[in-house]
Amino acid sequence: MPATGAALPVTERSATALARAIREGEVSSREVVEAHIEVLRRREPELGAMVCDRFDAALADADAVDEYIRDPTDSAGSGVQVAEGVRSAPTGEFLGVPCTVKESISVEGMPLTAGVVARRGEVAQETAPTAARLLATGAIHLGATNTSELTMWVESENRLYGRTNNAYDARRTAGGSSGGEGAVVGSGGAPIGLGSDIGGSIRLPAFFNGVFGHKSSSWLVPNTGQFPPAEGDLTRMLAVGPIARRAEDLMPMLRAIAGPDGVDPDTRDVELGDPAAVELRGLSVIVSEGASVLPVKRELLNARERAAGALAAAGAVVRTESMRSIRRAMEYYLATLSSGTGPDVWSMVSPDPAVPPKLRKIAREAFRGRGDHTLPLVFLLLGEKLNARTPPGRTRKAIEAGRALAREVEGVIGDGVLLHPPFPRVAPKHGRTVGRPWMILPMAAFNLMGLPATEIPLGLNKDGVPLGVQAVAGRDRDHVSIAVALELERAFGGWVPPR
Repeated sequence: MPATGAALPVTERSATALARAIREGEVSSREVVEAHIEVLRRREPELGAMVCDRFDAALADADAVDEYIRDPTDSAGSGVQVAEGVRSAPTGEFLGVPCTVKESISVEGMPLTAGVVARRGEVAQETAPTAARLLATGAIHLGATNTSELTMWVESENRLYGRTNNAYDARRTAGGSSGGEGAVVGSGGAPIGLGSDIGGSIRLPAFFNGVFGHKSSSWLVPNTGQFPPAEGDLTRMLAVGPIARRAEDLMPMLRAIAGPDGVDPDTRDVELGDPAAVELRGLSVIVSEGASVLPVKRELLNARERAAGALAAAGAVVRTESMRSIRRAMEYYLATLSSGTGPDVWSMVSPDPAVPPKLRKIAREAFRGRGDHTLPLVFLLLGEKLNARTPPGRTRKAIEAGRALAREVEGVIGDGVLLHPPFPRVAPKHGRTVGRPWMILPMAAFNLMGLPATEIPLGLNKDGVPLGVQAVAGRDRDHVSIAVALELERAFGGWVPPR
């Protein structure tokens, strides 16, 4: 069971605990922000996770929080600029606590390139509703974090900012596309961060970097203010959500960012449940079997068995269920991904979209580590070209089959949760995932289905690399998978600070 509150250094506590300590005067916001900045400055040369920081501004925001807490009535005349989050929510959930935001989610005045060389110098003119809502809780923005090129792969590397390394082993990937967020939170550089997930892009970085991540139910959180934009069926698969070093922050973050924004036409107004109200005794826990195309490494299967055992000890009813039908999800996922009605890939990455891409030249340069584009982008362009030749009828059938699969899996889960491997193996060495889209199936399947999924750390393997498991719940039952995360953190300790 993890230590809590004052028993932990500030760079190991939850954001919720830090905000409480700041409000109660145990520690100042400046002390908290300075401590996290120190971690980032120490680790950043190895991580390559931060692409733009606002450390000086964050310290000024922290001073404003401290001044406000000392005397709320006098802060306006104190000469200290009161941060927006303090003005809008002086008792906010995360008042005075540092956070980071994925670079592809717009924050006014920060870069908004998604790692695309042709967008160098692009700066967000306004803040995405999700980021604005997080900052309105009083959270203090430390800066923007790295992503894969165009956010389209599971390794955060691009020719604009470079490559992000794993918080535990620089030879390994930090995941993607929210890899910068995963590495920052996993390193102890921020207690919480905001990412986005269309095929595991929150959960994979959370898994690889040993922290918690949550992909919400479809259309629970607005997708407004991201680059690249999502339209059509893609909005069902894309979700902005939290990455956190402690499970207790997941639900407060989700509550803060969820709900219609008046812009995204698909976002629903859903009454979110309370993880504390979930009764683990009698909860149905399904352990999936036969669902992976690639064999899952024994150490991950063993970790999942330990998780199932801990839930059984808490009173849950555990059973194994054959779920081979999930193996078909990758075809349906790719069909849905290709059906999006947004701009084509080349128009988003080329300085002159009117000039057709010279794929051979781009591929040759990418293989040599040169040029403006990465290998995953080359495969994306090739895939788009092949998809254009796919008969529309076949795509429609695949999309409908994906919806049928979602109904089938949700029927199996019912009011319980599914324990599912996050990936076939622990964080791989750099470059080992390129050209292997089927590797993301354990994550992408639940984007296709629109179901909430929480990535949960389960300690480290013998090499000091994080282990983990996904808990997947029924639609709009996000609080149930988060309740499981809380219980497994209690049982196994959750995030382990890298040494």
